[in-house]
Amino acid sequence: MMRLIEKGLMYGNLYHVSSPALVARYNRALERLSGKQTALTDFHIDLSGYAPEIGVELDDPLYLNPNGCNRQFILLSTEQKTAPLLESKFSTSRGILRRFIEENEAQLFALTARDAVAGELVNSVYSVNSAADLFDMRRVTIEADTTGGHVAEAAKLSDMIEEFRTRDDAWWDDVLIAEMITLAKTTGDVTRAPIRLSKDSYDQENFWTAHFGGLYVFRSVDHPAAITVGPKEDLGELPINFTMSFSERNHIATFLAMNDLVEPIVKAKGINAAAILRQKLDFMIVDVAASAGINLTGLRRSDLRGLARRYAAELPEEFRVLNELLRWAEGGGPWPRIASGHPAYFYTLRAKPHKDRDLINMLLAELCPLDVRQLFICHKQLFYDSYATWPDEKKTYVADFLAREYQADKAGARAALFGADAPLSEPENEELGIVAQVGPWGRISISRDDGDDDEDDKRRRKGRKKKRRRDDD
Repeated sequence: MMRLIEKGLMYGNLYHVSSPALVARYNRALERLSGKQTALTDFHIDLSGYAPEIGVELDDPLYLNPNGCNRQFILLSTEQKTAPLLESKFSTSRGILRRFIEENEAQLFALTARDAVAGELVNSVYSVNSAADLFDMRRVTIEADTTGGHVAEAAKLSDMIEEFRTRDDAWWDDVLIAEMITLAKTTGDVTRAPIRLSKDSYDQENFWTAHFGGLYVFRSVDHPAAITVGPKEDLGELPINFTMSFSERNHIATFLAMNDLVEPIVKAKGINAAAILRQKLDFMIVDVAASAGINLTGLRRSDLRGLARRYAAELPEEFRVLNELLRWAEGGGPWPRIASGHPAYFYTLRAKPHKDRDLINMLLAELCPLDVRQLFICHKQLFYDSYATWPDEKKTYVADFLAREYQADKAGARAALFGADAPLSEPENEELGIVAQVGPWGRISISRDDGDDDEDDKRRRKGRKKKRRRDDD
């Protein structure tokens, strides 16, 4: 995993905690939530305040997520909103936390200037003992306050002020006035600078959970269903119309089609379908070659073609069918009929634009594990789990590829896959790339046949610099 960490592909964009004041605030919040403290003086935290270093120290990767169903959080800064959410058990958790911070950013900025804010994503389920318990999770409410209770005290002071203004004899109530003065020393003038955090509830209708080996739940679609990675018999009876496992690929395809959730890549607008298919085929060649112990460093596309010929007998069935589809997309072959039960079927799809497109792309990534770039973008935890099992040659190739291609244009890759307003996309500092130059899984080119593409890239970069200078003028 060190390759990924060094290249910023794992534990990237975490918030660094190193000052004694921030460490002390973190410990106060941690003790309030879990009764524990850390002896570390330097660590990195994610969106929820979880630190991988502290997880190792406490030997508990769920020290802020008891039972994996009530995520707790510690906010030291509103800058945490750009961080990833590690050890997530529900696909909705990151979006809910991000939305909470954005909706209360001014208040949280003021509160975290002097104290940590601690809270919890509260639902009606406190432990998941059976898969049916997951269906009781319909709404999530965030409860939060500083470790000093400033929000609660401000609410109490506001009530006292209202009573003072409306009660006829309040002017003579010395006890009320004294309590107001005492609270105001802590909260400040709440009439001019109110301290209030919204306590909104967030729907959790369609989601993925890591519980029970991985389960996708779709309740707010026309034809509700649950899709489990493992055998559906292990889940018991569920309160939903249909349950299917990953082995029932025909049923999954029918579900996606009936609810109009996906579209073929070759029919999607504004993308280069042939280049996307070529990229997927390259990853399949890399997987076979790496298993054979081939050094993949510095491979060009011509080298990959040579490896495809050399290991043609070992290439998966998905490769043959996607190659036929590629020939059609390039105008040189007949339209291949790909049945929904075929291993290549889900490689030909992407989510349509709708509110659950991130969840659908996550599902497709898990159904298409050989497309490692899609897996990294859409289902990072599964990518990390898979990466740990790969041959060293594949680890090196994939890490280098992602650092070179994905890191170079993350905003463009996400915009092409999710759309510019994707709710789960992370803010980037890079300029948004031209969508037409990227496919739904990011930049298309994996390797080059010759040096001409390098010169093209230089000319494009030079042209973009000139355009930026004209815009600045």
